[in-house]
Amino acid sequence: MKVVAGVDSFKGSLSSVNANLSVEKGIKSVNPHAEVKSFAMADGGEGTVETLVDGMQGRRVQTRVTGPLGHSIDAAYGLVTDEQLAIIEIAAACGLPLLNAKELNPLVTTTYGVGELINHAYDQGARKFIIGLGGSATNDGGVGMLQALGFTFNDAEGAPVEYGGGALLQIHSISPTDSSEKFKDCDFRVACDVSNILYGEHGASYVFGPQKGADRDMLKVLDAGLKHYAELTLENMDIDIRNVEGGGAAGGLGAAFHGYLNGRLESGIELIMDVLGVEEELKTADLVITGEGRIDAQTSMGKVPAGMAQLAKRFDVPVIAVGGSLTEDAYELNEAGIDAVFSIQREPLTVEAAMDGRRTAENIERTVAQLIRVLKINM
Repeated sequence: MKVVAGVDSFKGSLSSVNANLSVEKGIKSVNPHAEVKSFAMADGGEGTVETLVDGMQGRRVQTRVTGPLGHSIDAAYGLVTDEQLAIIEIAAACGLPLLNAKELNPLVTTTYGVGELINHAYDQGARKFIIGLGGSATNDGGVGMLQALGFTFNDAEGAPVEYGGGALLQIHSISPTDSSEKFKDCDFRVACDVSNILYGEHGASYVFGPQKGADRDMLKVLDAGLKHYAELTLENMDIDIRNVEGGGAAGGLGAAFHGYLNGRLESGIELIMDVLGVEEELKTADLVITGEGRIDAQTSMGKVPAGMAQLAKRFDVPVIAVGGSLTEDAYELNEAGIDAVFSIQREPLTVEAAMDGRRTAENIERTVAQLIRVLKINM
């Protein structure tokens, strides 16, 4: 029996690595001779660096960069030296968790630190980049990042524009430099699971701005700034980022990566499964076990279990998902390629008790062991 395990983290409770270890223990406790191929998983957001660094035997690199409010902060990224590959979560440099509620202000927050991470990785030999978008506190269209990479964004006086989405309306000219040209030979794969364009009613500002601290008046300024930036990008750089699907991700970073760095915007889970080589193992698998902390209807929208199921169905491999909690609509996933879903909880508990990491690991192991026992009966 060959089982492919690809479980996402149980956020706030257990990492993906440890969740998959519990799955393996559960399988082996019933069938010691089973072949288990485990893949730590993420969907391109939080946990992407950890997942790929562990899966590709890379290492974490820490450096100082400019944080979202312009102050120096510590940030880390993943580096797989043999592959000349860097794995960067943009939230490490400009993420919402770096600010408290009173500090949120997309008029001034910047993505400059993301560019500094890319520069640092380039100097370490990276020429291929996997970028995890998600959780940004910014709405600057990626201008800060591009400035750090050497592109110039000057105002009418010829001075560099300031940080933040509120400065985009001041851009008068855009141009590349020798420093920015070196990235033409780099390959950027960008995990992006939203389809919003850069500006307009369904753009970055109006859809995501409020969660970053923007009020109604700010939204008008931010959206106008992104539109102005896109129009000047077309006029000065002959690059059209106005209607890129996913361009509005991470406050416009999706558009910046796609337009200025020729980045490919991809489904996060599909990107990660491709890099880790999951498909090759599924070709000879008898079963897939996947899961995440909370399984609900949203699971079908680019989350790890849905991604695993979609790939497994190409090879007619059955898929079972386990979760810390199941909502009423979780069972709709039976129509989306997941053959069965199970909760790991054994008794009524408070949320705090249910999220205890040791208990979660034990419950995953026990639940999986019982599933394998049922399968043995039916074999």
